Amino acid sequence: MKHSEAFEKLCEDAKSRVREISVAEVKQKLDAGEKFVFIDVREDNEWLKDHAAGAQHLGRGIIERDIVQTVPDTGAEIVLYCGGGFRSALAGDNLQKMGYTNVLSMAGGIKAWRDAGYPME
Repeated sequence: MKHSEAFEKLCEDAKSRVREISVAEVKQKLDAGEKFVFIDVREDNEWLKDHAAGAQHLGRGIIERDIVQTVPDTGAEIVLYCGGGFRSALAGDNLQKMGYTNVLSMAGGIKAWRDAGYPME
């Protein structure tokens, strides 16, 4: 999908503050049973179609509103993903502004997860 230059600039700005993690690193964490919160920030219809195994859903439209009830520990490790890595960076930037200190954005999003052949639900 081709994004506007303005959107891409906004995302690049957010990405300059949000750490990225590869799909391989996320899969390794899941396989090792590491404790972290794995959140899909895509739209409801995208989530319902399919999502990464082990993820929970808090869409971009509600994550800032509902994150405190879902993840009250602002030091908890949170890995966010979206379709390609843009929306998760934007969400991660906002969570950091809200005081969350260990937020990561999964590089390449669900597309990279699918391409790697990792489990889907």
